[in-house]
Amino acid sequence: MLSNALIGLREGLEAALVVSILVAFLVRSHRREALPKVWAGVAVAVGLSVAVGALLTFTSNAMSFEAQEAFGGGMSIIAVGFVTWMIFWMRRTARALSGELRDRLEQALQIGSWAVVLMAFLAVGREGLETAVFFWAAAQATGETSQPLVGFLIGIVVAVALAYLIYRGAVRINMAKFFKITGILLIFVAAGILAYGMHDLQEANILPGLNTLAFDISAVVPADSWHGTLLKGIFNLSPQTTVVEATVWVLYVGIVLTLFLLPGRARSASPASATA
Repeated sequence: MLSNALIGLREGLEAALVVSILVAFLVRSHRREALPKVWAGVAVAVGLSVAVGALLTFTSNAMSFEAQEAFGGGMSIIAVGFVTWMIFWMRRTARALSGELRDRLEQALQIGSWAVVLMAFLAVGREGLETAVFFWAAAQATGETSQPLVGFLIGIVVAVALAYLIYRGAVRINMAKFFKITGILLIFVAAGILAYGMHDLQEANILPGLNTLAFDISAVVPADSWHGTLLKGIFNLSPQTTVVEATVWVLYVGIVLTLFLLPGRARSASPASATA
């Protein structure tokens, strides 16, 4: 639940901030008549994201066991690719995001109504599709219960509330620090999803080593214990972890976390805020 709440908070706040920047620009430039078009684009993007999540669920349920495992493993790899790209993209562009969105919306307004709808759809839709795939993979790794959805929805609600408070000027958040901290946490979540994807591929007999364990701490940390649940919920690691899973987890965290923490180039643009 905790890892899914983090996904909902991080991804939800990104999308909510995008929407708040667009809304603030229209309100402050006295173009409120375009607001329904922005909301229309947002609604279509949200609907498409939900449809993608449902399609992934129904598709996997109709497959045989081995096909399900292969499908789940492949989608886990794709989801990790998405979130890795997103983490570095936000690290690189967060400071200039507000100005970039305002420029795009200004151009869309000059083109016409459908351009505004399309611009809002694309701005939110990318986040939504990434979130749908990543959440689906995280939910599969966590287990077939309602907890992943509950955690995800809690994260989304908190994200929307924060974005609204920021928009209204009630709170201020250092976005650079927020995205850095959540980025680090998401790297560990993504590593667990990637490791789980490798386990799925082993279950599907695509990768070897299903019975070759790196460690087995199930006697000390039972899977159904609170600490076993915490280990699974946050890091998606099982008390019984194969060599392939452990190797992939360590390599991903070691490489991606190192690259993420490397100092980036200083940008002259001012930090983006939801009130911009």
